[in-house]
Amino acid sequence: MRHVERLSITLPAEMARLIRTQVEEGRYASNSEVIREAMRAWQEQEQTRVQRLAAIRAKIAEADADPRPSLTEEEVDRHFEERLAQSLSAQGKHA
Repeated sequence: MRHVERLSITLPAEMARLIRTQVEEGRYASNSEVIREAMRAWQEQEQTRVQRLAAIRAKIAEADADPRPSLTEEEVDRHFEERLAQSLSAQGKHA
């Protein structure tokens, strides 16, 4: 049998009511099952968040390690102004 630990938690009345309702409707056998499922969902969400942050950090590190010279602020502004003008021109609008 797995090692288990008993915790005492305090919840807002609405959350407690929701848990009890799930048990009363037969979706779960106990309040603990509801909490365990919620914790599993939270763990999955946290794992996804950690993976996304790791991917973002890897992209940043990749960009920092890029040997190509950085663009100046003016070059970036000019690039996006040109892209906007091209987009507006393609739509038949004027900048």
